[in-house]
This record gives sequence, structure tokens and C-alpha cells, in this order.
Amino acid sequence: MNLSEINWDLNEAGSWPLPIKAAAIAVICVLVFSAGVYYDTLDQLAALDVSEKKERELKQAFETKQKKSINLQDYQDQLTQIETELEDMIRQMPTKEELASLLIDISQTGLASGLEFRLFKPGAAIRKDFYSELPIEIEVIGKYEELGLFVSGLASLPRIVTVHDVNIIPESKDGKTGEMKMNATVKTYNESVDEAAETAKKKRARK
Repeated sequence: MNLSEINWDLNEAGSWPLPIKAAAIAVICVLVFSAGVYYDTLDQLAALDVSEKKERELKQAFETKQKKSINLQDYQDQLTQIETELEDMIRQMPTKEELASLLIDISQTGLASGLEFRLFKPGAAIRKDFYSELPIEIEVIGKYEELGLFVSGLASLPRIVTVHDVNIIPESKDGKTGEMKMNATVKTYNESVDEAAETAKKKRARK
């Protein structure tokens, strides 16, 4: 087949040899397919990729929520336990009326342990989330075991009392007396009046 003898005018395409017709049809099909992919299919593939990504995110969110719903009763039990423990802690906090007697209990605990008080200075209340922190700066003198008895006695009080910023040094420079000086901050806590009223209000609402 001599290609130079073929009339390449498109109007004469019907007279082209069969191999040439087949090749022309194949080229046209490739061009049409490529144009379709470029102008339509690529956008559809991008949209499909976005949809698949969203589907994965929705599946993960569903699985997370499903796990939470399965463990809902456990979460509710834990919440009930936490609320019970919180109520127990609040009951151990002294009321404003009890603070004066608590301060006496703290000083009496020190004296009963054999300590000598050189400083006993209650500070201003520090407001926290739902309670107030009541710091007391102390300086006591006594033997090491007496200091231990004092700290142990504070932990045994019926109200919450904690000891912070403890600094213990020998009372005498030569250390021969065996007495130690302890500087510390003793803290006790009481529930905020506003918060207590809000807690009671929430409990009544639940009922």
C-alpha cells in the first residue's frame, strides 16, 4: 500500500483502505477517551477520593461512639464513684464555724508531740475551684521523732490537713542538743459556700 497514492481529504475518508480507516478510528477513539477523562473523569475521581476519606472519618467516629456507648454504664459507675469520693472529701473539710477549733487541734497536736511553737500564723484563704485553701505558717522546735509524731498526728485529724514546704534544720549550730527546727506550711480546706449551694441545687434537680 502506497501512502502517497491515498487521498487524505477527510471528505474522501470512505475511500481509504481498511487499515487506514481502522487506524483513524482508533486515534479518534483515543482522543475522545482522553478528552472525557481529562474533562470529566478526573473531577469524578477527585470527588470519589474526598467521599472515601469522609467515609473513613465517619466510620472512625462511629466506632468511637459505639465503644463509648458500650462502656456507658462503666462510665456512669465511675462518675458515681467519683461523686461519692468527692462528697466524702467535702465532708472532711471544716466549715467556717469549725475552723477555730481545728486551729486549736493543730496546735494541740504539736504540743502533745512535745514540740515548742515559735510561729503559728494563719494566712488569708485562697479560693480554688470549689473550695478554699487555708494556709498556716508554722515554726516548731523539737526532736526528730517528735516532729514525726506531729506530722503523723496531723494526718490522723478528722478533717483534711496537709503539710507543705517542709524545711528541717538543727536548732543549735553544733547539733549537740538533738533538737530540730521545722518550718512548714500546714494547709486545711473548706468548701466554698457558693459552690456548696450550687452542689445542693444540682442534687435537688436530679431528684
